[in-house]
Amino acid sequence: MTNHDEAAAVRPLTLAWVSRHLEVGERIVRTEALHGGITAEMRRLTIGTRDGNIRDLVLRSFVDPFHLGHAEDWLNREADALSLLTGTDVPAPGLLAVDPTAARCEYPSLLMTHLAGRTVLDDEGLETRVPLLARQLVAIHALRPVERPGEYVALTTADTVVTPKGADAAAWAAAIDVIRRPAPPYEGRFLHRDFQPGNVLFEVPRAGSASARITGVVDWAATSWGPADLDVAHCSTNLALLHGPAWGLWFAQAYEEAGGVLAATASERLYWQVRDGLACSEEVRLVAQPWREAGRAELTPRAVEERLDAYVTVLMDALG
Repeated sequence: MTNHDEAAAVRPLTLAWVSRHLEVGERIVRTEALHGGITAEMRRLTIGTRDGNIRDLVLRSFVDPFHLGHAEDWLNREADALSLLTGTDVPAPGLLAVDPTAARCEYPSLLMTHLAGRTVLDDEGLETRVPLLARQLVAIHALRPVERPGEYVALTTADTVVTPKGADAAAWAAAIDVIRRPAPPYEGRFLHRDFQPGNVLFEVPRAGSASARITGVVDWAATSWGPADLDVAHCSTNLALLHGPAWGLWFAQAYEEAGGVLAATASERLYWQVRDGLACSEEVRLVAQPWREAGRAELTPRAVEERLDAYVTVLMDALG
């Protein structure tokens, strides 16, 4: 039977649109909200047949008025990326349908296959996962699409940075001065643009993390063309806030050890690392909320601010 309480949360037009993209004899038997996203509403749809076979799909819908203005661009980027990734070594969902302008749905939506695995945000097993993340990002940057996605967009400016209360004022002032400079020259790469532990699925054995493996990379809505350093910096920032500043610094090293190529000089690397770290200062509450929902209750906005301050200070000491 259809779970009507959950199904009611998916509007009738959207349900009808999804149904048109199912196989003959299939129907939606259950919907379940997926947590962890910030910009879009995510739901797992369980699809069943009369003979008892089931499979899962994922529905992404942009319902928040604040993000609706970007929905068409983001969904088109994701649809293009998922099409490109089909048949590659990068494990990504398969695209089934997209309605970026809500022509047939109540809200702009994308329907895709569901991948096995789960996000892992715990400290345990991090030594194993960081090299896996680095190798996966190198594989993403190796892609050479016939049609490039749009150029990357910087997520902060020197004038919009929010310096945390009690932060190292000198370090932050110096970091802000870094991003006042023009962006360094770079060789463009295919970027995920939000590559971080919350968007990577792992299969982790119950007995431990020694043989963990990546089963999927999700959320391709911000796919861009730009410097590899920017993707590396974003994952570094997230690792620093989740697990401590040292892990952010180590990720860049792990990326190079996996065969990735970063900017040639320390000052150029610092620009990208600092730019992403400072961008996070504007959305600490948004970043911290899904982490707490995922079980990291200690990562309050204040705790994340303190880790961000420590990370920016370490960056300025190590690279500045």
